[in-house]
Amino acid sequence: MSAQPEATAARSQAGQPTPDTEAPLGTATNSSGNKVTVATIWLDGCSGCHMSFLDMDERLVELAQKIDIVYSPLVDCKTLPEQVDVGIIEGSISNEEDLHKAKLFRERCKLLVSLGDCAVNGNVPAMRNAFKLDNVYERAYLENVNIHPQIPTQGVPALLQTVLPVHAVVDVDVFIPGCPPQADTIHYVLSELLEGRVPEPLRMTRFGA
Repeated sequence: MSAQPEATAARSQAGQPTPDTEAPLGTATNSSGNKVTVATIWLDGCSGCHMSFLDMDERLVELAQKIDIVYSPLVDCKTLPEQVDVGIIEGSISNEEDLHKAKLFRERCKLLVSLGDCAVNGNVPAMRNAFKLDNVYERAYLENVNIHPQIPTQGVPALLQTVLPVHAVVDVDVFIPGCPPQADTIHYVLSELLEGRVPEPLRMTRFGA
């Protein structure tokens, strides 16, 4: 995990996103001369952010000369390597599996990017926070089911009491708001990181954009 100033850590503990300018400069640079390794993951969200990633279209060919996607819903490899240069998380932390995966990404990724409004502040998944968890289960698995209504206890990750943004459970280096962020914004952030510069996503996007 990359070191952060005390002020950054304090904001993270308070559940507030830290400024993008505090992202470690040049963390994405691979000093070995190999391609920069990138991993992406989709937690509790709609996959719209990954669709925006694909919407970079022909620019993906250019990026492919510089990055190697080593883990993602977009590629065949489904085992997260021990060390990754850049990790990108879409979606909020809604259940125990999301929590485990977010921590694993933070542990193995030099630089962690929170992609999209669900990851940045909980967004739509966090709408259930206004209700008691028992009521959420009952509504989903009992009230709205006509055949064999039952609350699952196996094969489904247990929901957390409240939905959380990514930075509420692990330190995040770069925040990219948007629902979803546009392809131009994602391309800008990746390009800046590849050049060893600190991106400023808020120049191009905002919450709900």
